[in-house]
Amino acid sequence: MKFLYALALLLISAFAATSVFADTVALKNGDHLTGTITALDSKDVTLKTDAAGEIKIKWSSVQELTSDQPMYVATPEKQTVSGTVTLEGADLVVHTATAGDIHVPVAQLTVVRSEQEQQAYEKKLHPSLLNDWAGAVNVGFALARGNSNTTDLNVGFAGDRKTLSDEIKLALTSVYSRTGVSTSGAPSRVTASEILGAAEYDKNVSKRLFLFASADFTHDALQDLVLRSIYTGGVGWHFINRSTTTLDAIVGLNYTRETYDSSATALTPALKVNRNLPGITTGESFMHKFSSNTVVTEAFNFYPDLSDLSQYRFSLDSAMVTKIKEWLGWQASLSDRYVTNPPIPGTKSNDLILSTGLNISFTH
Repeated sequence: MKFLYALALLLISAFAATSVFADTVALKNGDHLTGTITALDSKDVTLKTDAAGEIKIKWSSVQELTSDQPMYVATPEKQTVSGTVTLEGADLVVHTATAGDIHVPVAQLTVVRSEQEQQAYEKKLHPSLLNDWAGAVNVGFALARGNSNTTDLNVGFAGDRKTLSDEIKLALTSVYSRTGVSTSGAPSRVTASEILGAAEYDKNVSKRLFLFASADFTHDALQDLVLRSIYTGGVGWHFINRSTTTLDAIVGLNYTRETYDSSATALTPALKVNRNLPGITTGESFMHKFSSNTVVTEAFNFYPDLSDLSQYRFSLDSAMVTKIKEWLGWQASLSDRYVTNPPIPGTKSNDLILSTGLNISFTH
């Protein structure tokens, strides 16, 4: 009997302790609700209860509020204070351990976080460089043998690391196509060999304004372009910055270096050209999620030559990815590179890459 009595006391004490440490909201109609406060703002109190799940309560209906868990509250002076909270009149009172009681008008509440949410927020402010990456690898392959003898391979990589204060973007696209010796005896030849790469770093100055530095690289064997490097620094603006849609515009100055090297042919001698050009960079980038499974991206950059404004380059990259599974999808992409005056005779100004294939996504 003594054991059963002691066990009953223990259970009652545990239940009482659970009740004592629950957050409490008293309503003006006399009802009392207990649970865990999950969110506070200038309009509502969100309380998670065992019986009714999460419920939103208008401040106009609240008579008293008590939280026994630490809450992190942003004051109108942009400072963050922490402690248990209660309601006094039209003020939320934060009972801090070091600064005493701090009153924050309910009408001016902007950010209130739980201890777990605050830890996640602080980690988001200063993440490791290896964390918060998202991206995908794209692969497409085609092979024909018999009367036809062709090999086509395209691969791509896109990586993005976005935090509250900055963003890193990486991209790589490569296409290779080769025609083998045909049944008629036509010789083997490469019909496409191009590599495109890009990197960009954005640093937010305000909610809308950001600074950026970028590098764009192009290798095109059939244009005899060994490497074109475009380095840009400038400013940008977030016109739209939502989880489902983003639209950014940029403007800046660039330095362009190009190296062309052609082999001698029966009609033309060997030719090597190096060009160093100052220029302007203007552009925009767009992303929209049509659904949880389909995302479309597009980026266009225009590079006029400052030494001769009649000469310019542009780059266009767009893609659509549809998820088949969480990590697997199908993608179609389009890349276009244009230069007004390629220096190697007989080469064309424009190169277009259209590819499709599997999309393997990753996060870290």
